[in-house]
Amino acid sequence: MIAAALVVAAGSGERLGAAEPKALVACGGKPLVSWSLAALAAVPQITQIVVALPPGVDPGVLPSGVTAVVGGAERSHSVRAALAAVEGEPDLVLVHDAARPLITAEEIARVLQAAAQPGVDGAVAAAPVSDTIKAIGPDGVTVLRTLERGALVAVQTPQVFRRSVLERVLEQPDTIVGAATDDASLVEVAGGTVVVVPTSPENLKVTTPLDLQLAELLLRQRSAAT
Repeated sequence: MIAAALVVAAGSGERLGAAEPKALVACGGKPLVSWSLAALAAVPQITQIVVALPPGVDPGVLPSGVTAVVGGAERSHSVRAALAAVEGEPDLVLVHDAARPLITAEEIARVLQAAAQPGVDGAVAAAPVSDTIKAIGPDGVTVLRTLERGALVAVQTPQVFRRSVLERVLEQPDTIVGAATDDASLVEVAGGTVVVVPTSPENLKVTTPLDLQLAELLLRQRSAAT
């Protein structure tokens, strides 16, 4: 099994209050994206890493051997740009958010293994939902129903797909691709089979300053434990 990894790092960091792109914001003494790149590089099945950066960012911020491309206006546009830079014919393509610095090589390997199973088009990292989730109406305040928590998961990245499947769904018009909040939803709508791989709730996405503080604390705890 050979895989290519696409890292989405084109976010602006506006909600973090940062003056630089989110992927370059310092976390635990390193740029946020560096943690994900280190975890991906530790997985033998991954033979190429492509990072989608914001326009104007010097590719020299990335480690040697990592391919850089310019990201798009929306998340899936960045994935499409990164996919176009993949060399060779990998069996699988992994997509990961640079804003999730706590992913581990072991978790990445488990998602890759799940996606490689017969009859599977994609596999996504996900964590159980601990809060009670309620659906609300168009007015934004009226509760319509309470959802069954046991049937819900909070989807994370990495998400891994067969290359041909991901290429096909990303060939759709920009309006469709750009509206997708993750790549797995495009595969699901196209009739593909996507499976869930349980991962740690620690695999959080850094969006707010509080998220950044929590990620830094957890990373420092990991470093101290090794």
